[in-house]
Amino acid sequence: MSQKIFMPIGDATEALDTFYAYYRLPEDDFEVVVAGPEARLYHTVLHEIPPNPEVPWDITQERPGYHLRATAAFAKLNAKDFAGAFISGGRAPEYIRYDQDLCRIVREIAEAGKPIACLCHGIEILTAANCILGKRVTTVPKCQMDAEQGGAEYVDEDVVVDGLLVTGRGYQQNTAVLKEFIRMLKIA
Repeated sequence: MSQKIFMPIGDATEALDTFYAYYRLPEDDFEVVVAGPEARLYHTVLHEIPPNPEVPWDITQERPGYHLRATAAFAKLNAKDFAGAFISGGRAPEYIRYDQDLCRIVREIAEAGKPIACLCHGIEILTAANCILGKRVTTVPKCQMDAEQGGAEYVDEDVVVDGLLVTGRGYQQNTAVLKEFIRMLKIA
């Protein structure tokens, strides 16, 4: 029987952050449970600052990505059913972090000493769930304040491991974050 991994999403979840883990974790026999505020189809986005220096763009731009179905609503889930959580970025965390059931699940997974992986804006969920106090984390630089408001120490590195928490800046760190996360899941 495979172990379940909690993957929260919402509209504007970052496509590369999410789909890499969504397909990679089952390769090691982990079942990814995609959940949202409601069980329904969600829109993902390409969430980046366009790299064209001839067209300045100071903030993150979202372009439509693929769709992904959440098979469960946060309110119907119990943290004890999960071996860990993978939290992706994009704009979704900014909105879904207000969901008290999402925060409950993430906080209970952290309190149970289960591994958590987080990329990019996902740090906003960890802060809202009040589970990074005293932790060393990384994220995209523009979310440094979100990490610090959660009581974490922001570290200007691509990937940071603190206990059973692994954080990465963004989708460019997918491979390193998932290697560490899978290692943690296998020993936890």
